Amino acid sequence: MTIVVGYVPTPEGEAALDAAITEARLRDQPLHVVNSSRGDVLADPRFASDRVLDQVRAKLDRAGVVYEIDQRVAGHDASDEVVDAADRLKASLIVIGMRRRTPTGKLITGSQAQRILLDAHCPVLAVKASH
Repeated sequence: MTIVVGYVPTPEGEAALDAAITEARLRDQPLHVVNSSRGDVLADPRFASDRVLDQVRAKLDRAGVVYEIDQRVAGHDASDEVVDAADRLKASLIVIGMRRRTPTGKLITGSQAQRILLDAHCPVLAVKASH
């Protein structure tokens, strides 16, 4: 089995990656890191640069976990990419980072995290960044 983590280069993404590393060690399972962009904007701050991905690889190497990084511009929402990867890999767990939002923000705007929580076919661990 595999643990899938949705990664974005933000404090929430780092919190998700850290939690996924902890879970991978506890469960002795590999990590599948998903970072994607729809490709519908010229610059997507959620799409990790080569420099950031090198830092992620270094962190994973130091942690001693088996991993693969799946980065793509696919034209799909990130939530779809994470759930599809989890289904394809028969993941035991999905790990995501959640940002703090106001009650109004929760009602008005859609949430990638919420879609993962609703669509996933395996357990989801949602973590918040420490502030």
